[in-house]
Amino acid sequence: TKSAGEYDLVHGNEVVCHIEVSVPGVHNISNSLAAATVALENGISPEDVVKYIKNFHGAGRRFEVLGEVDGITVADDYAHHPKELEVTLNAAMKMGYNKVIAIFQPFTYSRTVMLFDDFVKVLQIPDRIILSEIMGSREKNTYNIYSKDLCEKIPDCEWYEKFEDIANRAIKIAEKGDLIITLGCGDIYKAAKIIIEKLKGKE
Repeated sequence: TKSAGEYDLVHGNEVVCHIEVSVPGVHNISNSLAAATVALENGISPEDVVKYIKNFHGAGRRFEVLGEVDGITVADDYAHHPKELEVTLNAAMKMGYNKVIAIFQPFTYSRTVMLFDDFVKVLQIPDRIILSEIMGSREKNTYNIYSKDLCEKIPDCEWYEKFEDIANRAIKIAEKGDLIITLGCGDIYKAAKIIIEKLKGKE
């Protein structure tokens, strides 16, 4: 996987150590800086700080890289609110992948209606966007809202009801050097697992 970010940790005029961060996003670089400072203040050696930060690959379902097959990286993230999606997608776009193919599962009809314009805006960040149908969870669709309504407002957007169809489409448009990332707090991670299985089957 690609390096998410790196920097020199400087104290006074002296470089204490060079830190590589394995989880993407400016917020994670800030977190690593805070963690490094606390660790060094408590007597942890710079060498160990470098090692521990580089070896931290984040929490489950937070830009969790599930695999890389034939040069295509497949990741999953829990982001489901427009602000979370914006942070995650902007981080992905800065990581040097040829294309970022995002697959998003909207969660609840009420949230999709209430934040509709915000979703339309942030879902234009990646190079390609594929939507699954909305996961209603405990709600009934009294709002008469569907993923196709979002798709109609987002350029080059596609949507599919079945994870199998989503996986097939993502694989068809993905090339070596691309990132496929599933996003949402529901069960969209299952689509990522199908994608990995199918990619492995093509090897």
